[in-house]
Amino acid sequence: MIWDPAHECMAREELRGLQLARLRETLARVYERVPFYRRLFDERGVKPEDLKTLEDIRRFPFTTKEALRDHYPYGLFAVPLKEVVRLHASSGTTGRPTVVGYTKKDLETWSELVARIAAMAGVSPDDVVQITFGYGLFTGAFGLHYGLEKLGATVIPASVGNSERQVMIMRDFGTTVLVGTPSYVLHLGETARAMGIEPREQLSVRLGLFGAEAWSEEMRRELEEMWGMRATDNYGLSEVMGPGVCGECLSSPGTMHIAEDHFLVEIVDPETGEPLDYGQEGEVVITTLTKEALPLVRYRTRDISLLYPDPCPCGRTTARLRKVVGRTDDMLIVSGVNVFPSQIESVLMQIEGIAPHYQIVVGKKGYLDYLEVQVEVAPESFTGNYRDLEALEEKVRRRLAAVLSINPRVRLLEPCSLERSQGKAKRVIDNRPRA
Repeated sequence: MIWDPAHECMAREELRGLQLARLRETLARVYERVPFYRRLFDERGVKPEDLKTLEDIRRFPFTTKEALRDHYPYGLFAVPLKEVVRLHASSGTTGRPTVVGYTKKDLETWSELVARIAAMAGVSPDDVVQITFGYGLFTGAFGLHYGLEKLGATVIPASVGNSERQVMIMRDFGTTVLVGTPSYVLHLGETARAMGIEPREQLSVRLGLFGAEAWSEEMRRELEEMWGMRATDNYGLSEVMGPGVCGECLSSPGTMHIAEDHFLVEIVDPETGEPLDYGQEGEVVITTLTKEALPLVRYRTRDISLLYPDPCPCGRTTARLRKVVGRTDDMLIVSGVNVFPSQIESVLMQIEGIAPHYQIVVGKKGYLDYLEVQVEVAPESFTGNYRDLEALEEKVRRRLAAVLSINPRVRLLEPCSLERSQGKAKRVIDNRPRA
């Protein structure tokens, strides 16, 4: 099913004309209403009226995540707060998240675009959809929730965790579509088997909408074998909207149709910022074309991918984004949660009795990610008393969990037990298989 044929199947020249008109409106709006952009454009020596073609967007400066943090919480909003009806946020490196606002129209657009990607994946109004993302400031759960309701599906807001109960809900409610991270859904499959329930034979799940973490084609095959489902990918990020930016159709797995009537997507060289051609791998840069509360110009996502411009056998004419293969920065994604090493360091440095020597180890146990923080105890605190160490370990774990929104493992080490480096310290060891 094609949710919005008028836009998803639009002739390329007509689509480019619509993009150009909306891009001009966006540039004029941010220049008039957002002091940051007025200053940024003036420093570059460009005005909104300098945009004559879509290619002219290359003359305008990039926006980075640091700009959102520097103007925390509302400094980049293009509407007064009274017009903002929803706020979401992502985690920040120093306790300052990136805050995203939505007007009523923004929420309507978001729901439409999520309905679009859900229809691409094969969801229908007959489906019962169980959402296993955590509800809260994270955009994933609410974004998928309202979009799937817009499509007409029955939505179960199960949230994350309590895996045995998740399996019972699937069985009792007749769940046909699962939404979540692929690693958690694999874990749910293992949980079902431990309960004596074979997922592909005794449950009704036929389709998965997965996101929030990188996952390989091998994991796709394992999901499909375990559940007897079709596993699909979708992409979005909170700064530009959330889920709904693009998604896989049934004809071209591994590539995702972009909602080009709402987003202008470029690929640039991560080092130089120079634009790259179709088919060349680089950093994904997104300009919002219809966002009211938080319009962004040339936002550097730090995600690595490439673009395919050719029409798809499904009939859609929008360009497609290949599955994201990695990031240019040091952010870790652990079970769908963004984690920065600097967040961990900030917490550790505030705890008395901890030495400034630590290492972060990320890996998988079964299908689930784990994060282990190995940290040395300060010499003066190393009493050798087991209960003292237990109390310190629990204190560190609780402090980290409060900041990271996940429960890390904590391993206390003897003084001077971590390898010292003469150059830049290697803080992160990621033992997970590469996507």
